[in-house]
Amino acid sequence: MTTDAPTHLPDGRPIPLMTGDERLMLESRLDFHRATLELKCAGLEDSQLRLAPAGPSELTLLGLVQHLAECERNWFQRVVGVEVSMRWVLIHMIEEYARHNGYADILRECIDGVTGA
Repeated sequence: MTTDAPTHLPDGRPIPLMTGDERLMLESRLDFHRATLELKCAGLEDSQLRLAPAGPSELTLLGLVQHLAECERNWFQRVVGVEVSMRWVLIHMIEEYARHNGYADILRECIDGVTGA
C-alpha cells in the first residue's frame, strides 16, 4: 500500500515541487509564495489591510498585494518572451514575492501580533 504525499501544508499553502520539470517546480514555488501573501492577509478587516503600522513608512498589506499584482501583469503580459525568458521571469517573481512576504510578515505582526508562515 502506498501513501500519497500531502500536497498542502496544514495552513493550506501548496507544497512546492522538489523534483520534476523545471517550469512546474518554478510555478509551484511561485504559487507557494502567492499563498503565503494571501495567508498574511487572511482574517483581517479592510481597514487593517489599509493600515500602515510601521511608520514612518506608508507600506500596507493592501499596497503589497497591489504592487505584486502589477508586477505579475507587467512581467507575464508585457515582457516575457520579448527580451527575457519565462524562466527568468518566474525566478524574478519568486524573488519579488519572497522579499515582499518578509515585509508582509512584519506588517502583520505590527497589526495584530500574528507571526510565522
